[in-house]
Amino acid sequence: MRVYIGDIAQSVGETVDLKGWAYNTRSSGKVKFLELRDGTGIIPCVFFAGECDDKALSVFEQITQECSVRVTGTVRKHPKHEKVFELGVKSAEIIGASPNYPITPKEHGIEFLMENRHLWLRSRRQHAILRIRAEIIAAIRDFFDGRGFTLTDSPIFTPSACEGTSNLFQTQYFDEKMFLSQSGQLYIEATAASLGKVYCFGPTFRAEKSKTRRHLIEFWMVEPEVAFNDMYDNMELAEQFVEYIIQRTLKNRAGEFKALERDTSQLAKILAPFPRLHYREAADLVKKENPEFKTGDDFGGADETIISSKYDKPVFVHHYPAAVKAFYMKEDPREPGSAMGCDLLATEGYGEIIGGGQREDNLEILQRKVHEHGLREEDFRWYLDLRRYGSFPHSGFGLGVERTVAWLCGLPHVRETIPFPRLYGRSYP
Repeated sequence: MRVYIGDIAQSVGETVDLKGWAYNTRSSGKVKFLELRDGTGIIPCVFFAGECDDKALSVFEQITQECSVRVTGTVRKHPKHEKVFELGVKSAEIIGASPNYPITPKEHGIEFLMENRHLWLRSRRQHAILRIRAEIIAAIRDFFDGRGFTLTDSPIFTPSACEGTSNLFQTQYFDEKMFLSQSGQLYIEATAASLGKVYCFGPTFRAEKSKTRRHLIEFWMVEPEVAFNDMYDNMELAEQFVEYIIQRTLKNRAGEFKALERDTSQLAKILAPFPRLHYREAADLVKKENPEFKTGDDFGGADETIISSKYDKPVFVHHYPAAVKAFYMKEDPREPGSAMGCDLLATEGYGEIIGGGQREDNLEILQRKVHEHGLREEDFRWYLDLRRYGSFPHSGFGLGVERTVAWLCGLPHVRETIPFPRLYGRSYP
């Protein structure tokens, strides 16, 4: 009977078939050990002359790192470790050979590992990261689905840019010029007028020639939009969302965090509500440590680290200068020149993980802003229609999956947060 290693506890005393890859091998006199992994776990398989046939012992000598094998044997509890199991092997066969596997147990440079990313994914560390990523994605979907949101995904090909074309990839769409989407926001503003509470979730693209530890060319983003929510409602939704992701992932992926040697004690304390800073307050904090910062500028990565270092929870910064925000961001009528936008900065210097705010719902003001930002009104005719026909206050935000994974896992760079990262200067494999 074939079983998966992750379910092996249910088969103690039974003879089972396991199929997987050789993670490691070692010998101790007449006893030989194979660490077998199948994606659900790793189990020691014990080859002992008195238990397995001669062919199995011969097969063991041919097993090399990462060759795929099938082993048959009896499941039993480990003699020294409670809740650990092993397989007493009776027979074995090699399914697929793996001569000269390039990623050996020795230390390798990051360039070598990135060049062999398709194989690096098999390591214990990468396995843990991808499991945590999958849990975060499941948490994202369950949070919104469980609160009455409707998934309404936005197109990847877009005829216009929502934040200018300087950092977009242009592509040919038959006889038209199109762009790879940098955000699904404009489209879910339309579906919010139909369904009230919506979100989109998919890949987005930024043609930024940046090599910082926080940037990817292609990344995944979830973007909720809620009709009749203002900026403050938006921040409340965002902090509940982030708390849910953290607490669920810590609970369900404790083993993976342990494998990463990630200290999660501070993450476990992150509960809503989160602190909120007006832009002016945040700017004052930054200038104390970065005197060259000028009030009115946007914050850079180092500035965000200064702000977040003052708190043991993620911190909102709101009411940025309208001049540094996108054309669709609503200005606060009580604070002319200040946008009703909010960014959420993660702890430990991981920077912005959420950006969003309240959208401009006045047709005349939005038309003016389109022109002020050097955009063509014709490109946004459909978007302006949302203000012509039953306009309404609405707000939303975007959360980047990869930055969130990096933060929760404590990774130094986002390149390990997605199976095949697309970075400036790297598109292989």
